[in-house]
Amino acid sequence: MARYTGPKTKIARKFGEAIFGEDKNFEKRNYPPGQHGNARRRGKKSEYAVQLMEKQKAKYTYGILERQFSNLFKQASASKGITGEVLLQLCESRLDNVVFRMGVSNSRSGARQLVSHRHITVNGGIVNIPSYSLKEGDVVAVREKSKSLQAIENALASSSAVYEWLTWNSDKKEGTFVKAPERLQIPENIKEQLIVELYSK
Repeated sequence: MARYTGPKTKIARKFGEAIFGEDKNFEKRNYPPGQHGNARRRGKKSEYAVQLMEKQKAKYTYGILERQFSNLFKQASASKGITGEVLLQLCESRLDNVVFRMGVSNSRSGARQLVSHRHITVNGGIVNIPSYSLKEGDVVAVREKSKSLQAIENALASSSAVYEWLTWNSDKKEGTFVKAPERLQIPENIKEQLIVELYSK
């Protein structure tokens, strides 16, 4: 199965929130997609449907496919911490997500492309695997040859978010993954406990 490349607003409307970031089209039509989206009376969702939707929201938010997500959950389950929190920490520790959080790209899909096209280094070496899991102290930087890319310049110029678990040096165009974020430091509106309940069945 290929990565989702369809209309992002449609997916945002499905979940009732702009999970891919600022979306003017979603703001205009923030009701479910479909012919009767705004008028349709929707029955109460089953417990399973609610849990499944939360998992799908997490997958779309981070751009992770089913098998990858399942493997991350297994990894989280085997850890000593709280499974749901560890799952989100693993998602946040992915290289493409950190590149996005550092402001090098305006979106996770854009960050994934930068990594895949060999514009990003980790500890001085080029890493072109978006799902690469960062460890405490890893230094993420824009490759020397790529520092003048207009897309990167534009993204950094419009970036204002600051995260306590990351550092960023705008002059060097490099930052440090200080540590995996705590749950309160992750801004995503994801009810991870529902995902844990879904996989626990």
